[in-house]
Amino acid sequence: MEERNKLVQGEKLRGAEKVRRIPIKVIPSEKMPKKPKWIRVRVPATSRIARIKKILRNSRLATVCEEATCPNLPECFSHGTATFMIMGDICTRRCPFCDVAHGKPNVLDPDEPRNLALAIDEMQLKYVVVTAVDRDDLKDSGAGHFADCIDAIREKTPNVRLEILVPDFRGRMDIALERLSVSRPDVFNHNLETVPRLYKKVRPGADYGWSLNLLKRYKDENPEVLTKSGLMLGLGESSEEIKCVLKDLRKNQVDMVTLGQYLQPSREHLAVEKFLHPKEFESLGSYAESLGFKTVASGPMVRSSYHADVQAKFLDE
Repeated sequence: MEERNKLVQGEKLRGAEKVRRIPIKVIPSEKMPKKPKWIRVRVPATSRIARIKKILRNSRLATVCEEATCPNLPECFSHGTATFMIMGDICTRRCPFCDVAHGKPNVLDPDEPRNLALAIDEMQLKYVVVTAVDRDDLKDSGAGHFADCIDAIREKTPNVRLEILVPDFRGRMDIALERLSVSRPDVFNHNLETVPRLYKKVRPGADYGWSLNLLKRYKDENPEVLTKSGLMLGLGESSEEIKCVLKDLRKNQVDMVTLGQYLQPSREHLAVEKFLHPKEFESLGSYAESLGFKTVASGPMVRSSYHADVQAKFLDE
């Protein structure tokens, strides 16, 4: 048993091995839930998908699209967009909704900022989303590496619009805010993911108040940068709880919000409690708009960085 608890650097734990030691036991589903008719994934057969994957592999880069098994990957890749995932493909957290592997990460690649900038230039992207695994093993949780990537992208492709989707920088908020207030994105995104009542179940190791404060403090210190957050629905939250979170976000001056359906990656992940009907997403989206968000994306297939360029189109107005 002792050997099984010992993490090996570079080894990826997924499924049951990943969630084995979280506070709330995940009982594997007997079978995967049948998706309703409105959950549709387009699979365009285009050479562009292969081209993007080739560029990513040649540049030693990962995408959250691939590592988290995003259902929108074919559509996004075929349109020449991707959400880059920096600092490796092994996360130090064990969130049971997420398909990214857990384990002891490898050391940071010092060439990654340069390779990322070159890949973005080669792909001729106009809007870029950069996210990362949680790196609790690093003294600054990776904030400095984020800043280095931002600087490299700004130098190589100064006209690119840049969104970063950051982890919570648990215990290192001050240093993270300091670094990312010097090297700034156009959009600062941090997902709350779910309602406070479900945090222990959905985001073990995270704290709702901490995450909300991260968004607030970044906006306070960088008022000209747009802030953004997202929720995945269908994990047992109520409509009123969702509305309370939306009000919390607006109270803390968050500009943009996304609402999407949680889809269970495997039998060993958290089960889907409910598939929300598109009309429910429409209603919640209308409520969010009434609160004053600059943009609201609400629908079954919406993800935090799905069509992020469209969500932030007013940047160029």
